Amino acid sequence: MSERERQRLDFLRAAGLGEAVRAPLPSDASTRRYERLTTAAGATLMLMDQPPALESRPCDPSWTPEQRRAAGWNAVARLSAGRIEAFAAVAEHLRHAGLSTPEIIAVDADAGLAVIEDFGDDLFARVIAEGEPQAPLYLAAVDALARLHLAALLPTVMQGPGGGWPLLSYDAVALQGGADLYVEWSPKLHPGLDFGPAALDEWRAAWAPITAMGEQKAWVVAHRDYHAENLIWLPERAHHRRVGLIDFQDAVLAHPAWDLHSLLQDARRDVPPELERVAFDHYCEVMMVDRESYWRDYVALAALNGARILGVFARLVARDGKPRYRSFIPRVWAHLETNLRQPGLEAVAAWFERHVPVERRG
Repeated sequence: MSERERQRLDFLRAAGLGEAVRAPLPSDASTRRYERLTTAAGATLMLMDQPPALESRPCDPSWTPEQRRAAGWNAVARLSAGRIEAFAAVAEHLRHAGLSTPEIIAVDADAGLAVIEDFGDDLFARVIAEGEPQAPLYLAAVDALARLHLAALLPTVMQGPGGGWPLLSYDAVALQGGADLYVEWSPKLHPGLDFGPAALDEWRAAWAPITAMGEQKAWVVAHRDYHAENLIWLPERAHHRRVGLIDFQDAVLAHPAWDLHSLLQDARRDVPPELERVAFDHYCEVMMVDRESYWRDYVALAALNGARILGVFARLVARDGKPRYRSFIPRVWAHLETNLRQPGLEAVAAWFERHVPVERRG
């Protein structure tokens, strides 16, 4: 028996769940793993297992950009490094805002273990694939975002059963770091690409107005990975609480458009353009924001996120040996090229025209 398995067993026994039946769930792109626990009474819970030592350190709020870059990717991007205390604190924050997050049953932050409420398997992506009409689900997800954005609960430190966790801003350093994943990792997937110092300077100059805008307007809590495989349909609940949220431990202060474009320009599944527009208009109506100016910000940040995702997927394929992510790349390119045709993105579009041949886009 491994030392980690001993830790899991000790934790479950301390939580009164030592006799629960354990069933591992399929893993994703992270270093986190889950098991479904079934008690003697037939109830189900989830074991979240995230060994803290597997990732680089998260960002200290006092660090300068140089210190963040020296500390590694999690500090640059202001990711939680999978810390259990981050998940628990964000869960409490979102619940206080009126949203549906799993209840934390037991937690050992130092060990990186937690038992949480089981929301079941009805991911948006799954129930839509099984025939559930998708428009009501997406509009409910937009309503949940609006609820969060109107809550105006912006503590410096979020508190949860595992301890406090800072609510940091998705600032220009993090945004540019995300975009830079494209120029770092795409050449490893497409060896014909070569971005020299001059091209990299042009790249960062093209994105600079967008990263500055994103930092300046970072005034709501963002889930940061808000899409159909991280939302669970809970139809027995009412209104926006029908949307069960998971995988939110990397929450930050961000532009309100961040989660919206993550939802509506999904890298993993097709969202019809007409549904994207209907859902976007619904958000603008609920939030009473100017549609035209909001659309400019939305497509600009969606383009940046598209570049980031292309870099992430290239890294997963080229470095981590996960070829299934290659199949998502054409969809992300389609979103990116659509966004690059919008006003305000001329400099970024020109960079791609100069440096990325059409045959390397996909």
